[in-house]
Amino acid sequence: MTAVDVIGVDGAKAGSVELPSDIFDVQANIPLMHQVVTAQLAAARQGTHKAKSRGEVSGGGKKPYKQKGTGRARQGSTRAPQFAGGGVVHGPVPRDYSQRTPKKMKAAALRGALSDRARESRVHVVEAFVDGEQPSTKAALATLKALGVDEAKSLVVLGAEDELNWISLRNLPLVHLIESGQLNTYDVLVADHVVFTKVALEEFLGVRTGTEEGDK
Repeated sequence: MTAVDVIGVDGAKAGSVELPSDIFDVQANIPLMHQVVTAQLAAARQGTHKAKSRGEVSGGGKKPYKQKGTGRARQGSTRAPQFAGGGVVHGPVPRDYSQRTPKKMKAAALRGALSDRARESRVHVVEAFVDGEQPSTKAALATLKALGVDEAKSLVVLGAEDELNWISLRNLPLVHLIESGQLNTYDVLVADHVVFTKVALEEFLGVRTGTEEGDK
């Protein structure tokens, strides 16, 4: 396991947390990550593109001129592809671009991407970005500055119900927000740094937070 400092709202060290080696220290499979990212981007395509064929373009029902005697090539419709305003030959039609990607492949690619960032010391953990109950973009930016990632493209992973930090960070142009359950390979790879809140990291690792005897 690799130990990472937990940074408090004031920018000071507030403890440390262990990153499991089976998630943050595995060999990155580049072809696998490429396949998973390609599938994710393909699934994001709407696939609603459409061009009309000659049978779908309005007009052109009458033969433009007689078959013989004009010296011109015979034509049956002005909506043929060679005419302006005619149909499109082999044009795009609505389709589904999604590719089937097994869950184990997605998980393995994500582990490889996180491990790559962790080996370069680009995985960070904070207690929170804002102290109190009021959102503050200024305070959130100060925490990012304390981490040294305020001028880099950062992926910030928050807990599923962390509305306070979400509101505080959502207007920062270099920050991409995501919930712990939605963490994916593409977002990790396009970010220079990955920043977890402590709660989000525990959620991602499947550890229940704040468990007490009375909760059982």
